[in-house]
Amino acid sequence: MAQGNQVKGPASYFPSIEKNYGQPISHWMKILDAMIGKKHMEMVAALKSEHKMGHGHANALVAHHRAQNEKV
Repeated sequence: MAQGNQVKGPASYFPSIEKNYGQPISHWMKILDAMIGKKHMEMVAALKSEHKMGHGHANALVAHHRAQNEKV
């Protein structure tokens, strides 16, 4: 049975990203804003190499960022 307000998708990683890297999600969204025009995996690679982020966390941030920007 699914629970009512359980966060799904990339946002489910946000609490652990904030805890592990010491920055709010808004910080990471601003960094990704500066990478608009790059491919998904280029953005993931930049977070991993420049910010020592794990692949799953980087991928979740990029997926969320791209989904938000497609709505604009």
